[in-house]
Amino acid sequence: MKNQRKFQASSLVTAALVMAVMFGGAVLATAQTDSATSSAQTQNQQETTPSTPSAPTFKTLVNFDGTNGANGADLIQGPDGNLYGTSGGPGLLFKMTPAGRLTPVYNFCAETGCADGNGPGDLVLGTDGNFHGGTLYGGKFHDGTLFKITEKGALTTLHNFDGADGGSFKYLVQASGGNFYGTASRGGNVTQCDGYGCGTVFKITPSGTLTPIYNFCSETGCADGAILFDSLVQGTNGEYYGATWGGGPANGGTVFTITQEGTLATLYSFCVVNYPFCSDGSNPITIVLGGDGNFYGATASGGAYNAGTVFKITPGGTLTTIYSFCALVGCADGSGPRDGMILGSDGNFYGTTYYGGASGEGTVYQITPAGVLTTLHSFDGTDGNYPIGLLFQATNGTFYGTTNFGGSSDDGTIFSLSVGLGPFVETVPTSGKVGTKVIILGNKLKGTTSVTFNGTSATFTVVSSSEIATTAPTGATTGNIQVATPGGTLTSNVPFQVKK
Repeated sequence: MKNQRKFQASSLVTAALVMAVMFGGAVLATAQTDSATSSAQTQNQQETTPSTPSAPTFKTLVNFDGTNGANGADLIQGPDGNLYGTSGGPGLLFKMTPAGRLTPVYNFCAETGCADGNGPGDLVLGTDGNFHGGTLYGGKFHDGTLFKITEKGALTTLHNFDGADGGSFKYLVQASGGNFYGTASRGGNVTQCDGYGCGTVFKITPSGTLTPIYNFCSETGCADGAILFDSLVQGTNGEYYGATWGGGPANGGTVFTITQEGTLATLYSFCVVNYPFCSDGSNPITIVLGGDGNFYGATASGGAYNAGTVFKITPGGTLTTIYSFCALVGCADGSGPRDGMILGSDGNFYGTTYYGGASGEGTVYQITPAGVLTTLHSFDGTDGNYPIGLLFQATNGTFYGTTNFGGSSDDGTIFSLSVGLGPFVETVPTSGKVGTKVIILGNKLKGTTSVTFNGTSATFTVVSSSEIATTAPTGATTGNIQVATPGGTLTSNVPFQVKK
């Protein structure tokens, strides 16, 4: 069975739901309680009038065939300007040029007993210039690992999950202080979810000291949520926000906030509106911080047509459904998104749906913060189908993504999609105190004459045509970073948040 890593089986989500997710069947909202609570959720009138992005240019860059990987995960950009990602099976970490030339970097399960891990998840670039990530399985206790790896493929295992401290790694984010905060879809409170645990949030130092900070399903009836399939996102207040797939009063999932010390507050529980039909959506995955300071995300099911939604939620927990999928005949607008969205450099959001579109095999879409959706591409199988992971926008302005199946060998594809957006720069990290080391990623950076943090000049070193090393200067305030190059001034895709 192919490895659909966003959705590993969890006993908290009912068996029917799990089988539907694992094998591509219809997703139905489920509940473990008949009680419905009041909600501040509101529903906007849906807009189906298309927005007007530039005519999209779609290209299939890689056809996975097993030998070069299969069922790829999310992509990120490295300091060398290439894109890096992982694929399923025992697992492969690869790099790919923006034009689509793929090169293997590391094959997992290369050590006896898969001591180096099995089934790698998503990667994040650390301020040390290395990639950090983890695996779903393998390691000393067979519950997965956390690792760092260089661009050349030198891997160091930093931690072996043992179940009690987490298992089935999902994602890391690096905080402004240098530590990483991560999520695991199981482990933690092993008295729940049939002894597998319902997921954790943890902190790990760059050298590998791990501290669990929260175990989900710690409250009666899993009111605090259960099962995390993706990353945390840092808000402007320094706290982290995330979503759980299940749990909450109606087992529809939650949106939560958590401090770096592990104090969790549930902001919203899904499927409490129009229960059991879940008109507010059910089963969220990932949320993203919008340019207006609110968070945006998608649910896999629920909504007006039980085909998933796009929602906005304030930091205080007021939720608005801004779009319900399958609003068009034949679900031409898409159905059943299996992940969240990313914020594009134009201020709009971009994501994928697992079903729907012209051939029923998934779409790529753009949606404005007001909820105006445009279908940019419909998959037909030859170019891939059933996309699961997040899109990624490289600093050349182009979006990249993967499909789980389809292509020439039915092992999935890597694709690019351009809507005419120009180049920009990306920073690692996206927040920090004065003096924080910052990596700036971009294109054609040689000859750069200045780097400014919201107008404050910074000292910098041009490492290569795709990387600049700098530090947050004294006097810097929250705002965009600008880089003056011979070809013009490049602006960061998101503001750099200066912490006290």
